[in-house]
Amino acid sequence: MRTILITGPGGSGRTTIAAATALAAARDGERVLVLSADRDDTLGAVLGVPTGPAPVEAGERLTAWRPDSAAGFRDDLAAFQERATAALDLLGASRLDPEEVTPLPGADELTLLRALRDAALPERHDLLVVDLPATAHALALLALPEELRRYLRRLLPPERQAARALRPVLGRLAGVPMPAEWLYETAARWDVELAAAAAVVADRRTAVRLVAEPGPAGADAVRGATLALALRGLRPDVLVANRVVPEDWPAGLVAQQRKILEEWRESYDVQVVPHLGQDPRGADDLAALGVPVNARPSTVEWPVTDSLADDGVLVWNIPLPGAVRDDLDLVRRGDELVVTAGPFRRIVPLPSALRRCTVDGAALRDGVLRIRFAPDPRLWPGTR
Repeated sequence: MRTILITGPGGSGRTTIAAATALAAARDGERVLVLSADRDDTLGAVLGVPTGPAPVEAGERLTAWRPDSAAGFRDDLAAFQERATAALDLLGASRLDPEEVTPLPGADELTLLRALRDAALPERHDLLVVDLPATAHALALLALPEELRRYLRRLLPPERQAARALRPVLGRLAGVPMPAEWLYETAARWDVELAAAAAVVADRRTAVRLVAEPGPAGADAVRGATLALALRGLRPDVLVANRVVPEDWPAGLVAQQRKILEEWRESYDVQVVPHLGQDPRGADDLAALGVPVNARPSTVEWPVTDSLADDGVLVWNIPLPGAVRDDLDLVRRGDELVVTAGPFRRIVPLPSALRRCTVDGAALRDGVLRIRFAPDPRLWPGTR
């Protein structure tokens, strides 16, 4: 199944573009599911069909789904309380009733990740269109599976599970219950679920699409989003310039949009969507937008270049379009590299060959960060 992830700054019309994309693909004969993370039913208002926790038919071959984060959070908490009964009783903790539970910050993101995973598993659809939150939250959402899996591995490393057989003995010696089996089982289940969600984002059939109005604020948002996506090994397949006004509108606005569009076309595949003079509502308005359906993969390779023969180094090439040298920072931590670009940061595992090297320098040139690694004589055969 192909996937198109759509995001943009707040107020850019990303939900409208997501709905129009899904409708256009369905009219082309594909079986489409459009998924939204919005608590308000903006998607339903645009489609003209109310959406909610249960998938609904929004048109021929078109299904719309807006999962309920509150219900999912209550179910997860109830399951946790059931499995942690002994620990809660030991602590003298009282259980929470479902009626008094409200979702914590982050519940919406986790609910969308789970829905993303669930939607990708069956083969009922040819295309999944995801209306992601506004750009800042969407970027955090895309980073969440990788970061949570890293936290789980640090807190509950798989090798520690080999000591399970000793836990009852240690518990008797210590006089307190040791972590129960369900803790590790839960961590393993979460790891599998997060890996499945991450796999959808990293799949070569997945495209990340940006939506923005061509103006100063939109230009700033696109630059930031492009850099943040690049740090995650992604690039926008299409930049949708939304609400482009006709030539007979006020000259100042027309000139401003034209200037931004010219700048965008130098770096992106720009698809212009016209301003209809009203908020699009219903299938006819969505069809009039003429949004693109075809998508290209958004994953970007970070290749390692072998320059051992010429320069005695390996070079890791990380594309970071829009990065500024003074805003870059690199920190080696064991087998990981902490890369900071402006306000964005990512901790990435080093490729296996580079783990036996030391960092020998880095340079940013033509939008590509090139990090030089010299073989460590203690770890690299034949270099002593």
